[in-house]
Amino acid sequence: MPNLGGPELIIVLLIFVLLFGAKKLPDLGSSVGRSIKNFKKGVGEGRTDEDRTDEDEEASPPRVDAPPATQSSRDLQ
Repeated sequence: MPNLGGPELIIVLLIFVLLFGAKKLPDLGSSVGRSIKNFKKGVGEGRTDEDRTDEDEEASPPRVDAPPATQSSRDLQ
């Protein structure tokens, strides 16, 4: 993939201005920034939750689930 130089970036910026308008670009930039911030925050929270569950699993003994209870035909009548 070729590197983007100065003229290419100017062309891309002009296309954005034509598509969205000069008044909408600051709103678009701030919403993208908030989205990235929220995404990074969510990823960080997910990692801490996973770390906590890993620590909980190591500290507690493994659970053994009981087999499901079955009903006989006499119990159903």
